[in-house]
Amino acid sequence: MQARLILNPAFALASVDPRLYGGFAEHLGRCIYGGLYEPGHPAADDMGFRTDVLALLRELQMPTIRYPGGNFVSGYRWEDGIGPQAARPRRLETAWKSTESNHFGTDEFCEWCRRLGTEPMLAVNLGTRGPEDAANLVEYCNHPGGTAWSDRRRANGWERPHGVKLWCLGNEMDGPWQIGHKTADEYGRIACEAAKLMKWVDPSIQLVACGSSGRGMSTFGAWEATILDHTFDHVEYVSIHTYFGNQDGDTANFLAKPDLMSAFIEEVVACCDYVSAKRRSPKRIMLSFDEWNVWYHSHGDRERRHIKDWDVAPPILEDVYTMEDALVAGGMLISLINHADRVRIACLAQIVNVIAAVMTEDRGPSWRQTIYWPLLHASTCGRGTVLRSLVESSTYSCREVRQAPHLSAATVLDPQTGTLTVFAVNRHLTEACDLTAELQGLGRFQAVDWTVLRDDDLKAANSAAHPDRVVPRPEAGATLAAGRLTAALPPASWNVLRLTP
Repeated sequence: MQARLILNPAFALASVDPRLYGGFAEHLGRCIYGGLYEPGHPAADDMGFRTDVLALLRELQMPTIRYPGGNFVSGYRWEDGIGPQAARPRRLETAWKSTESNHFGTDEFCEWCRRLGTEPMLAVNLGTRGPEDAANLVEYCNHPGGTAWSDRRRANGWERPHGVKLWCLGNEMDGPWQIGHKTADEYGRIACEAAKLMKWVDPSIQLVACGSSGRGMSTFGAWEATILDHTFDHVEYVSIHTYFGNQDGDTANFLAKPDLMSAFIEEVVACCDYVSAKRRSPKRIMLSFDEWNVWYHSHGDRERRHIKDWDVAPPILEDVYTMEDALVAGGMLISLINHADRVRIACLAQIVNVIAAVMTEDRGPSWRQTIYWPLLHASTCGRGTVLRSLVESSTYSCREVRQAPHLSAATVLDPQTGTLTVFAVNRHLTEACDLTAELQGLGRFQAVDWTVLRDDDLKAANSAAHPDRVVPRPEAGATLAAGRLTAALPPASWNVLRLTP
């Protein structure tokens, strides 16, 4: 199977916003307790943060982490998670039917972000609460002092403001499963008022309004138009969420699903620009793809594992990711990169234990899941200018995508070093892809470094006993000659080709 890629610096799409490679941490299952935070663990620091987890996440160089939800935030009282831990109330957490100790809260998360080297992205509760509570949280986090909430932060041990600049106005408010679910007009009104009040407290913050929680929502499109009619003047982003699975075991169809993600992005952009056009406004609303991942392995786990309601940090939604899942995650990253002109923020959901890149055992080891590797490669090698990639490839038809190219690719040029990186997934299950990339107007490259993630068993996964079962390996055989790059990409593989001048 042959494919051709035409690259030219004249066809630049956009500069990648580093926040495209963010993550998400929710009070759900063992993401926080037993994941980020486990006092008494041999690797715990003075705050109870697991340093082994911090080390693995630090490698990913994620510029922002969204917190505390997710469905959790729609019933969350943020005041429960501040002050002396012994005095914090235990609550029934109705979104995930767990008991929340509140031992980890806003201050702990912001300090954890400092130690990781990332920026917090906080969500406010617009399910059971409203604008005043949201503005109070902004005051607590960002105001220097001399007021009730900022002085409360200082009394709690954080003299300097946390300086949180990115805020989500609720979570998935279009979903009937959401605590405090609202119609588009109901949400639009409360989001508008919350946005106004939050920005009156701190005009420097940026805000994300809740878009549709899935492309299949019956309200999709009309929801975006309505909520932006209310919030357009006060927000910079609208959110977008997507999860994919392979419940029916159709691998070819599964590998094509990132193409649906691209269609979803383009449709949401059209909705946003419709509102701009109606207002005859030059403002462009950008997208925050703040939940994306593969999610299906753990469906029904609560029943299969006999997990009781109201347990503390129960082991739920702990998908064990396979090689084929890593290919889909890589394809989703390619979709995000190829839409970097409008998708400025994206968050892998989630980062530890719960549908996560990193897994842990309580009081035990931590390890990288298969999906960790494409995110690592994209985050560390995918910063710069995205080139519009003209891909010529054979296609295949499957249940959900009529013509899926066997080759999925994105290209990023680092303007400082001149390094060109090609990310590519060969979605053919049995044949290598003989790739030819024509490098037009890009100067001369001296060397190519090629990394491949693949396994003969697409169901192979990593575990505590075998943490390196699926890992990327250097590959030989890529050549550069007369302005052309050639490489035979193995079947069902994730590839990173780095060309240096």
